Amino acid sequence: MAWLDAGEGYEVTLDEGGRVVARRSGGRQLKTVPKALRDDPEVDRLRRLSEWLDRHADACVAQVDAWMVSSLPVPTALIARVWPDEAWRSALRDMAVVGDDPDEVGFLRDVSGDGALKVVDLDGETVRLAPRTVTVPHPVLLPDLDDVREFAAELGITQRVEQIHRATWTRPAIHAANATEVRDYAGGKFASRFGLAARATGLGYRVSGGYATCKVRDGGRGTEASVWIGEPYWDGESETGGLSWHGEDGRAVRLGEVGPVAWSEGMRMAAALYAGRTIEEGGNA
Repeated sequence: MAWLDAGEGYEVTLDEGGRVVARRSGGRQLKTVPKALRDDPEVDRLRRLSEWLDRHADACVAQVDAWMVSSLPVPTALIARVWPDEAWRSALRDMAVVGDDPDEVGFLRDVSGDGALKVVDLDGETVRLAPRTVTVPHPVLLPDLDDVREFAAELGITQRVEQIHRATWTRPAIHAANATEVRDYAGGKFASRFGLAARATGLGYRVSGGYATCKVRDGGRGTEASVWIGEPYWDGESETGGLSWHGEDGRAVRLGEVGPVAWSEGMRMAAALYAGRTIEEGGNA
């Protein structure tokens, strides 16, 4: 970013980390912003810009995460259009994507001038991908996920959005015929319901009534996973309850009918909440 005149013989700009820095006009960068400039309008504008850039970067990551969790088709032209934006590029680069053939997985590395995606396939070849839409698949849907992870490590793949190394759970094949609840992560004790709710929101989950929830689109069907965390106005000790899933009509979904992404994301939420429980000395609960 260019240096801006702040008066008093100083210039200011944002460094690569989004921090306001100053220098004497044409001179070396100073270690700190001089006191005389801290309330300068130009400095204030830069601080506001930095805050906006942080929010924008977070929003880009959240959107790519939503595409992945919901398995939504994303127009290739849209990716090409946002690619020049550094925040979007950072969120999208190295994500695994698939085109028309769900078995052909590639890591997104660049976008060509004509709008085609440049991806590295699992043979290590850089290929062009130009279907009308691509999918950013949830890792539980990827065949041979362990091999994909190993290849990603060889390439030195790093992702802003947790995809390849996201913790996944596979739904067991056998359940009681009418079962609608999993209690693998129930009984995690917390000193207060407020602390448990704060952990849920801190992990990015929504708290609604007495539940922590996350919504997923799985196979074109909307599903909401929910974990009981206690009565909303109760401020005493609380503990995690069972995990269940509900369809768009609000009805409970039988465990045998829960889709693979909804199952994995629900279990991921339940496990993450349970991990913050109070550990009693000499025990595990």
